[in-house]
Amino acid sequence: MNIASLDGYIADREGRFDWARPDDDVHAAVNDLLRTVSTYLYGRRVYEVMRVWDDPGIATDAPAVVRDFSHIWRAAEKIVYSRTLADVDTERTRLERGLDPDMVRALKRGSAADLAIGGPGLAAAAFAEGLVDRVHLFIAPVTVGGGTPALADQRLDLSLKEERRIGRFVYLHYGVRM
Repeated sequence: MNIASLDGYIADREGRFDWARPDDDVHAAVNDLLRTVSTYLYGRRVYEVMRVWDDPGIATDAPAVVRDFSHIWRAAEKIVYSRTLADVDTERTRLERGLDPDMVRALKRGSAADLAIGGPGLAAAAFAEGLVDRVHLFIAPVTVGGGTPALADQRLDLSLKEERRIGRFVYLHYGVRM
């Protein structure tokens, strides 16, 4: 699941993604998608951005959708893939040095809930190993002209399952054809 610019980036050339801030309707839709996730698989950069949600007090005065997301995020397991992090410091989180496709396949088989992948490098490796079966994109009405791509730089055969407008964003759900 990614929030991406119309030209296909999750962050601009300077690493900024302030243009991707979801309104309450988009945030609620993201929450609904992530509610079914039991485990997040993260690359280092995404983990570093998301780890702020480990603080249960972060959303105390926030809107209900933000409080809901905070609860959803803390309830899930997290696996962080990094060769450079010394350790991880959030609850329900473990560190792995590299993607082990067989371990991910075993996680998928053994879980009644979904797994979600965050991070373009990790996602590219997961696509290459045939580990991804769905893609969810929220397209923001902005072009950024370059930066971090939302999807792997490889051929992906997708089939459109759903599309709809949510506020100023367009939601796209694709199945991955293996």
